[in-house]
Amino acid sequence: MVEQQRDASPREGEVAIEIAACGVCHTDLSFYYDGVPTRRPFPLTLGHEISGRVVAAGPGAESWIGRAVIVPSVLPCGTCPACLAGRGQVCPAQIFPGSSVDGGFGSHIIVPARGLCEVPDLGDRRRNPSGLDLTALSVVADAVSTPYQAIVRSGIGPGRLAVWVGAGGLGSFGVQISAALGATVAAVDVDEERLARAGQYGATLTLDSTAGDARALRDRIRRFAEAHGIPTWRTVIFETSGQPSGQRLAFGLIGPGSVLSVVGYTATPIDLRLSNLMAYDAMAQGNWGCLPEHYPAVVDLALSSRIAIEPFIERRSLSDINEVFAAVHAGRVRKRVVLLPR
Repeated sequence: MVEQQRDASPREGEVAIEIAACGVCHTDLSFYYDGVPTRRPFPLTLGHEISGRVVAAGPGAESWIGRAVIVPSVLPCGTCPACLAGRGQVCPAQIFPGSSVDGGFGSHIIVPARGLCEVPDLGDRRRNPSGLDLTALSVVADAVSTPYQAIVRSGIGPGRLAVWVGAGGLGSFGVQISAALGATVAAVDVDEERLARAGQYGATLTLDSTAGDARALRDRIRRFAEAHGIPTWRTVIFETSGQPSGQRLAFGLIGPGSVLSVVGYTATPIDLRLSNLMAYDAMAQGNWGCLPEHYPAVVDLALSSRIAIEPFIERRSLSDINEVFAAVHAGRVRKRVVLLPR
């Protein structure tokens, strides 16, 4: 880790946030190890899963001082044609901390106040029966909110089947959210420990993807769906592995009328027969981040204990960032790491 000082003076409409924690996402590793370009070139502070408290504000944002907040990983401008049409995900002026501006692997960050998610008083057990602290909520900024938006857009709920290909970072929370919203849930992964945990936290069916090809897995899922009275046209496959093999498998699971939601990312291209979408009258959709207006509902899911966060994270000191990056990149870490500046 290289320590660097930077200006911490918010301008009009901006706030300075003292960071409580910042989660380590595989997108950070893609920037650091794999040459995936950031929107602003290096040198740049990475990190986009941020929670903290506002300690200073520019003109027009003074009311935020003292508030505990989560910083959405995608901050739309709110005024362009895309934002006004409800498509802030494709806002050309959006801010992505740790890519377009300095991110959360530091002591403070400066971002626009617009779009911040205020966190209620965590000491009030009526509002926070889960007992979560502000550091745990950092992962809401991406790992929890991104699958939430994909779920909302897909219409997942009672009478539908959610199949999660990849039960790690994003998928572990996607499984929980789908179950919390009333869906029947299947989890597919290569890791027995992840599958066991998914079975404890919402998945009715867990499948080891190394135990058969896509056709065999699709038959298992089809029989499972039929046993629950769910047709393929009420099935959504969520790809959250971020691996070429996972993306090929997810596409291979498409059936008549299915929906494929691509939430994971890999820079590696893969070959697919897109005509399957035509033949099955199926649909594929990407998902970029989560609109700020969804964040209060996501926070409520966590604070009310309808989804669990603590079993899926581990806290480390920001001073260990070099070791943490190397360990996560090598696959030696089993949980989402959140880094604490203090």
